Amino acid sequence: MLALPFLIYSCGESSVSEDPMLNAYENKKTTITDCESIQDGVLTYKTGHYLAGKPFSTGSDIYGYNYQSHQFKGSYANLYLGEAGFPPYEGDSVAYLSENPDVKLNAYIQKYYWPYRDAHVLMNWNDARWSNKDCDGDKEFDRHLGFETYQGSGAWETFQTKGIYKDAEGNDCRYNIQYKYVAPPSGAVLQNGIWYTAEGGEIGNEFYYLVEVQKIANDPCGGFQGLQYKSPLGPGKGKWN
Repeated sequence: MLALPFLIYSCGESSVSEDPMLNAYENKKTTITDCESIQDGVLTYKTGHYLAGKPFSTGSDIYGYNYQSHQFKGSYANLYLGEAGFPPYEGDSVAYLSENPDVKLNAYIQKYYWPYRDAHVLMNWNDARWSNKDCDGDKEFDRHLGFETYQGSGAWETFQTKGIYKDAEGNDCRYNIQYKYVAPPSGAVLQNGIWYTAEGGEIGNEFYYLVEVQKIANDPCGGFQGLQYKSPLGPGKGKWN
């Protein structure tokens, strides 16, 4: 179970705001001040979404997303179903696929999310990663706060998943995997799947548009326990932006 593929606009049970390492990542400030917020009541789920036309709320939605507090807490399936706009998964996989055949036919979901659908996920992020405001007028929550890409934006995200699977002998195996991701800094270079500072220091592993700077895995059945990777520069010390 260690190699779970996390492809969402992807931790502990405590709030990330309490993590002194991640607090070192200061949100980059946008020069745009004419922004719409959730409290304005005009930001709604997009056309085609299961909740299309309904305004976002400051609390958690039916999937587990709390956009106001920058947190997702729910099932691995709903992590993606909520973004893709499908109805939420509530635990009965047979009934769900029968009622939502498009999910069954969606190769992406079936490959990357459905096998781990019942795993629990806790994800947190900062404003630069995914804002709770719309400042550019497209009626969607802003990303990387005025930067063209995530690089140099100061974005960060933490991700934890835990669950149970059966080993070859049919035994229940519990696992807990935690990640920390940051945006690559300005001037950083990607080489063979590793991000390096302009001076050549290793930042961490490539993870789509972010950098994996720490991974902790506890999976006794799989033979994994404790720290699996930590950036040589130290995760969360805020020296890359």
